[in-house]
Amino acid sequence: MSDHQLPVRENPPIIVLNPDGSCTRFIPNPCTPPTTDQDLDPLVLTKDLTINYINQTGVRIHIPKETLTSTRCPVEKLPLVVYYHGGGFIFSTAATTITHELCNRLAAHVPAIVVNVDYRLAPEHRLPAAYDDGVEALHWLKSTEDPWLANYANLSNCYLMGTSAGANLAYHAGLRVSKQLQDLEPLKIKGLILHSLFIGGVERVESEVRLADTGQQLTLSISDTMWDFCLPIGASREHEYCNPMAGCGLDDMGWVKDSGWQVMMVDRYGDLLIDRQMGFAKTLKLKGVECRCFYGDGDHGIEYYDESKAKELFEEVSSFISSIN
Repeated sequence: MSDHQLPVRENPPIIVLNPDGSCTRFIPNPCTPPTTDQDLDPLVLTKDLTINYINQTGVRIHIPKETLTSTRCPVEKLPLVVYYHGGGFIFSTAATTITHELCNRLAAHVPAIVVNVDYRLAPEHRLPAAYDDGVEALHWLKSTEDPWLANYANLSNCYLMGTSAGANLAYHAGLRVSKQLQDLEPLKIKGLILHSLFIGGVERVESEVRLADTGQQLTLSISDTMWDFCLPIGASREHEYCNPMAGCGLDDMGWVKDSGWQVMMVDRYGDLLIDRQMGFAKTLKLKGVECRCFYGDGDHGIEYYDESKAKELFEEVSSFISSIN
């Protein structure tokens, strides 16, 4: 085995398992409460709803305030974006401030109703728990009577979107439901929006070696640790959850084509995963999937902290949704 194939470990650690089976996370996770008061200033209002009390999962809904206060009749329903947050499957929630703010700006810019899904985290709940929660959220959406969604969301114009691990989740949740789309009606998914897709593999690709320690949010050592903590016990990075082009993962890609969905990928040349992301997009196209790609400067998830890059993302998402309708 060559040096660049060896696993890398971060120092200091970002997460550790404790003797009692619990774990301690060392990355700060500031959160923002929801804002439902229409008399306040924000352009977007938010609220939290529970989906599964046992698993403690739910959603945070982001809706443009002008949609709620509009006197237009009939009401113009907005596209529905189901968003899965990043964090390597081991960090963050729907309330995490950077996620909350990104979804607020996305809802205002498109405009759309953004349903930000709070799913279970590893290592307490290893994959496929997050995928299960992602699918459960879609089935909840098809029948919820929440007035924000029932009155203002166009369920027949739905998109699955995620950032980093959330993009991985959007893809795998999409694969699951694509095989039984009739079970989701009246929810109709039109496409997948994969932003800074988090995937991996055992063999290092060139960009992982070249950009191993350059990322502000994701380095190679952090990526390895995240996969160690989120994959099923005993699974390697060649598991299809990590490497969708390994094993039977290649066969599953055909379901995306059969569903009629379009795929958009937004990735950055400075992301250590860029070679994998571009290879993934190429494979989708070879499978006959209509895949629209945007590549720009910057590193993994830069849109969280760079407003100009975030604007590029929102414009691409808005254009993608408009092009389908």
